[in-house]
Amino acid sequence: MLGTPITPEFHSIEEFAQIIQSKVQIQLSAITSQKILDGRNFLDHKLKKATQPIYGINTGFGALCDVKIEEEFLVELQENLVRSHACGLGETVPDEVVKWMLLLKIQSLSYGLSGVQLKTVQRLVDFFNADFLPVIYQQGSLGASGDLAPLAHLSLPLIGEGEIIAQGIKLSTAELNKKMNWESIKLQSKEGLALLNGTQFMAAYGAFLITKFERIIEWAVAVAAISIEAFDARLDPFHPSLHTIRHHKGQQVIALQIRKWLKGSELINQPKKAVQDPYSFRCIPQVIGASWDVLQHVKQVFTNEINAVTDNPTIFPDEDLILSGGNFHGQPLAMALDYLSIAMHELGSISERRVYQLISGKRDLPPFLVANPGLNSGLMIPQYTAASIVSQNKQLCTPASIDTIDSSAGQEDHVSMGANAATKAYRIFENLEKLLAIELFTATQALHFRKNAATSPQIQQLVNDYRQKVSFVENDRVLHIDLLNSIKFLQEYSLKLDNE
Repeated sequence: MLGTPITPEFHSIEEFAQIIQSKVQIQLSAITSQKILDGRNFLDHKLKKATQPIYGINTGFGALCDVKIEEEFLVELQENLVRSHACGLGETVPDEVVKWMLLLKIQSLSYGLSGVQLKTVQRLVDFFNADFLPVIYQQGSLGASGDLAPLAHLSLPLIGEGEIIAQGIKLSTAELNKKMNWESIKLQSKEGLALLNGTQFMAAYGAFLITKFERIIEWAVAVAAISIEAFDARLDPFHPSLHTIRHHKGQQVIALQIRKWLKGSELINQPKKAVQDPYSFRCIPQVIGASWDVLQHVKQVFTNEINAVTDNPTIFPDEDLILSGGNFHGQPLAMALDYLSIAMHELGSISERRVYQLISGKRDLPPFLVANPGLNSGLMIPQYTAASIVSQNKQLCTPASIDTIDSSAGQEDHVSMGANAATKAYRIFENLEKLLAIELFTATQALHFRKNAATSPQIQQLVNDYRQKVSFVENDRVLHIDLLNSIKFLQEYSLKLDNE
């Protein structure tokens, strides 16, 4: 099979994102296949010679770890594990995140340290390549014994159970197997545990959000630059000397990007009436820059994780070891996701404040950015919408990682709640897109009233393209449609910034 080879090497988030976004086929390299085979053979050999219980291989799970299971029941043990743990609830996981989960589970098993069969990993590869996406639910993981419930739903189709989304159509796995002429996988000792123990639910959400947040930061800067022009704000706060003396990389990066967006603007260089601007304009490099710095830290955490083996126990054939530990514990991810949530929220928070300033009738702009205020409410209420979304994000930013709850009869007595951190962060990101779309809608409306000088060529091009989708508001109309179109524009439009 042709395609991108999966090898037990260190991969970047960008590499994995490219595999997913370009929809390329993947294959197990010869090195990977041999490592998986060697790991399985090692485990089978150890099991034949074992005189003592080995957790999860010939014992029960969690609080039942002291219950020894006889050899003739080891296959049933693993399949029972998958079935019993598939108890997720809530909304289904977005398809794009499921795709990440599949790829990250394949990657984790590719090191040959989990003891799974080669055909088990190959079936996951087949799912990935064919876009057969297991139906997974968002609720159920404590983020400590791995993402047990979500990964159980990911694994059910391997044993012929559960449901699959195939080309947008939901099928039972039995229907899919009949259509593809596939047989269900007979899980061997430890395989169910290897599939369910792991952080691929948390890690998939995090890696996906990192790729999205990198793009949304660019949008946050672009929209802020339009607001600067529309509010007739000053250029001084973006001078490189100010940011050089503070040493924060993100602050310097964002100030430079703002200057690039404003390059060639007549508006920014005309004399200003105001001596200083509100913080939501003056402190753009400091606020967005801090979120940029957070992204770099979180990206490193998740780069480590997507290249990790996180099931338990772990086999080490070269050292003749089987070790039981806690690599499935999601604390590093939970804390990073909480941090990322705060960083995303702050971009939306400062954006809403600029919207508020733009509609307030200041700096020679008409109240609510409409020609006949009073008869028309103009852009009054989109700011209400933004304020409600910002407040929701504040509530969602309550850290999940500081929470824990006792489970499995006290055996699993400290958990990370990283799965909740992940799904909360996803909601915050969706809200952030809405907030920036509202600011884009507001800032372009305000810029219309700056007739005395031209904005920069880059901003003008962006505004012209935006106007092809969202027209200027002359009189009151139903703005819901405009906001939806603004969100869609933000999601689909490719920003172009002169990097010279």
